Amino acid sequence: MDDYPALSVFWSMLWFFLWIMWLFLLFKIITDIFRDHEMSGWGKAGWLIFVIVLPFLGVLVYVIARGKGMTQRDVKAAKQSEAAFQDYIRQTAGTAPAGGAGADELAKLADLKARGVLSEEEFQQAKTKLLT
Repeated sequence: MDDYPALSVFWSMLWFFLWIMWLFLLFKIITDIFRDHEMSGWGKAGWLIFVIVLPFLGVLVYVIARGKGMTQRDVKAAKQSEAAFQDYIRQTAGTAPAGGAGADELAKLADLKARGVLSEEEFQQAKTKLLT
C-alpha cells in the first residue's frame, strides 16, 4: 500500500461510485424512454440512439429536457401501483371498494334491528347475505 496513498484510494472510490450512479441514471432514462406513452416511436428511437451513442451528453440533455416529465411519470406509476395494491387489499379482506366496509353495513343492519325496522328473521337473512 505504500505506492498507492490514501488520497488515491479515496479518489478511485469516488470515481467508481460516480460511475455506478451514472449507470443507474442511464438505465433509469432508458426505462423512462420506453415507459413514455406520449412519445412517438421515432422520438423514442432518436432519444435511445442519442443516449447510447453519446452517453454522457445524452443523459445530461435528457435530464434537462425531460426531467420534469420523468418525475411526473414516476409519480403516476407510483399512484397506480398504490391504487392496485389497495384494491387487492380490499378484495382480499372482502370489503367494498367505494361504498361502506362490511363492518359498516353490519352496523347499519344492527341499528335498523334495534330501531324495530327489521325483524330478527330479516336481520339474520341480511347478515347471512352480507357475510357470504
